[in-house]
Amino acid sequence: MMQTWFESKVKYMKVSESGSETMVTENFLLDAVSYTDAETRIIRKMQEMVRGGEFSVVDIKKSRIAEVFPYEDGEWWFKATINLVTVDEEAGKEKKLRTYYLIMADDIKEALARLDESLGYLVIPYVTSALAVSTIVDVFPYEPSESIQAPEGFVPVEKEEKANPIFTGGINPFEEEPAEVSDNESVEETTEEESTPEE
Repeated sequence: MMQTWFESKVKYMKVSESGSETMVTENFLLDAVSYTDAETRIIRKMQEMVRGGEFSVVDIKKSRIAEVFPYEDGEWWFKATINLVTVDEEAGKEKKLRTYYLIMADDIKEALARLDESLGYLVIPYVTSALAVSTIVDVFPYEPSESIQAPEGFVPVEKEEKANPIFTGGINPFEEEPAEVSDNESVEETTEEESTPEE
């Protein structure tokens, strides 16, 4: 399943390592299924980051980033632009494509090496036409655990099987699975009903 990335611009009060507060506007990239989902996710993430402080979501838009390559170490997010050529079999012509990627690295040399490593699966040649530090400061990929989180103040209810009050112990001793009827039997029964003359 292909991911859909959204860029969100957020204005908030950022606390530096020295303890001073500064109002900043930063860009974040997050995986979401819609604009509403993207807004919900970025608000939840900012609530965790700001811890009670005020913030405002200035803008949300679909990103042109095709794929993100995160690494355990890296100071910056680099945005790479690659150009490649494919063949349109129906038209019989070459088709030029431009794709954007985001790579975490400490410098541009490492970013280029990691880009080549991450794109090793491509079977067609490509050219890296641009590589620079991105304005995106953090990336929030979709986490499966987020889909089962209940809204604040709500507690998930466990579904339990209710016993049948008519029978002792709630168990029906005569309950059996219906016998499977073959296609031939159903055809024969239908034929007999249709052939019965009306009185």
